[in-house]
Amino acid sequence: MITSAAVAIAEARIGRPGNSVYSGRSRAIIERAYLAFRSSVWIVVATGFLEPVMYLFSFGYGVGKLIGKIEVLPGHYISYAAFIAPALLATSAMNGAIYDATWNVFFKIRFDRVYQGMLATSLGPMDVALGEIGWALLRGLVYAIAFMSIIAGLGLITTPWALMAIPAAVLISFGFAAVGMAVTTYMKSFEQMNVINIVMLPMFLFSGSFYPLSIYPGWLQAFIKALPLWHGVALIRSLSLGMISASLIPHVIYFLVMIAVGLFFTTRRLTQLFMR
Repeated sequence: MITSAAVAIAEARIGRPGNSVYSGRSRAIIERAYLAFRSSVWIVVATGFLEPVMYLFSFGYGVGKLIGKIEVLPGHYISYAAFIAPALLATSAMNGAIYDATWNVFFKIRFDRVYQGMLATSLGPMDVALGEIGWALLRGLVYAIAFMSIIAGLGLITTPWALMAIPAAVLISFGFAAVGMAVTTYMKSFEQMNVINIVMLPMFLFSGSFYPLSIYPGWLQAFIKALPLWHGVALIRSLSLGMISASLIPHVIYFLVMIAVGLFFTTRRLTQLFMR
């Protein structure tokens, strides 16, 4: 019956745009990921969430005692913990997405050979891309909700606009997952995969997570503003502090472009690898 349903779905899409790469069954990839998750070690998932939490307590309430208040607007000061909490939420969303969309995908491509079997069915490369990225989004969403609950419990949320930080975190997860998976499809060894970690760490440290952008020299500020995490930090920090303006639109557009580019290259690369 399952096979008949899959064939019926594939036949129904004949003649539609993109039918050669998309069958409309990306949900099957998410279901498989969930079954695999149930049999995995939960501590692997928990580490991606616990890291930002530990940074919040060690820096926000440790180093923060030495720093004092941070001026976010002329005459408007907030605690250091409230300043870094939105940045850590953006980081948590990034971590939740990037871990699933990179190392997990790398093993499936290079060792488990899972995608060969998937693409031998009615599934297309776009189904695989959307399914894997969709699962990464769910992980990023869980991280965002859990982290938001913690900072709300600590009294670091002072405006209803902060609730919009959760869908913003999902958008950030989507962007990083799409680009992360696209990059991973080109990786051939563990050494190459380590480049991802090498890029992520300095991006985390220099994207305005712990310091206002104004402390950097002008030439470095321009470089930092090109980093995706800076856009995520700026977006969530503005929402968390209730600073709503048209200046948030470029941040949203930045991630929409990441999503489009990531999906395009992921689909193209999976087609090249497994559908020759």
